Amino acid sequence: MDRPVVMFPGQGSQCAQMGRDLADKEREAMDLWKLAEKLSGLPLREIYWDGTEAQMNDTKALQPALVCTELNLWRHVSRKVQPMATCGHSLGEFSALACAKVLSPKDVLQVVSLRGSLMAQADPEGRGGMAAIVKLPVATVQSIVEHVSQETQELLILANFNAPLQTVISGMKRPLELACKEARSKKGRGMLLNVSAAFHSPMMAEANNEFAQVLASVEWHDAVCPVYGNIDGLPESQGALLQKKMLKQMISPVLWLDTIKNQSKAGLTAWLEIGPKSLLNKMVTTILEQDEIVTAQVTDLKSLESFLAAEE
Repeated sequence: MDRPVVMFPGQGSQCAQMGRDLADKEREAMDLWKLAEKLSGLPLREIYWDGTEAQMNDTKALQPALVCTELNLWRHVSRKVQPMATCGHSLGEFSALACAKVLSPKDVLQVVSLRGSLMAQADPEGRGGMAAIVKLPVATVQSIVEHVSQETQELLILANFNAPLQTVISGMKRPLELACKEARSKKGRGMLLNVSAAFHSPMMAEANNEFAQVLASVEWHDAVCPVYGNIDGLPESQGALLQKKMLKQMISPVLWLDTIKNQSKAGLTAWLEIGPKSLLNKMVTTILEQDEIVTAQVTDLKSLESFLAAEE
């Protein structure tokens, strides 16, 4: 395919056995899993290759394991593909920074291991969460959020602008449940997500303050291609400015809709998704339904081999 935007999905794209086929085949991939385990202090291979769904949904383990899977796949793809730009959805933005050589793979794994731990500790009482609202336009979801938050006087915000009819909200559990109920009354769908806290909301403020120290501890380089940021949907290549963006990412909404629209406006027409489960391509085709675009995905060893063979 022509030089694509390389995309990396975030939480929700994890699955059992992810990354195992490639790690069983080559030492370099297995070594990255061992490094991720050392940095996180968790038995990631045991969790994702032999563990339960509950273990796999734990954000402490999920963040380093998912990024490890994505970076192992990208290492092979990068031998054939030069991206025009890169981006990632929430957690996936850290894989995008590695793709653009802003951060080294080791530094990315160190950063996301600590990010996962901080986010897991942010709401030990389990007061907050997230929910997906689909089949309703953003303006309607915004109206629901304003009504419910005013009625309950509890935190509820729009957190992920994924597609024209797909929005994620974040906040306290009671208003989340009420918002889902109201969405259904308006012929939409509201589904609570299996996450441990209200990510991309002010409830992450304390964790984000600690995370700033983590981001300052690693070396940031200028990007080899533009990185489109979650917080504004705009491209950036300067390492120092990318670091500033990432200082706000945990507490800011994910502007994925703007990200894809801005890439299209810039003349980009091809998107390659790299991760264990393809989630972002569907969003791209929904957002740009009237445009002529090309999408592809690499999710495992089999699809990786097929993609590389097609690029010969």
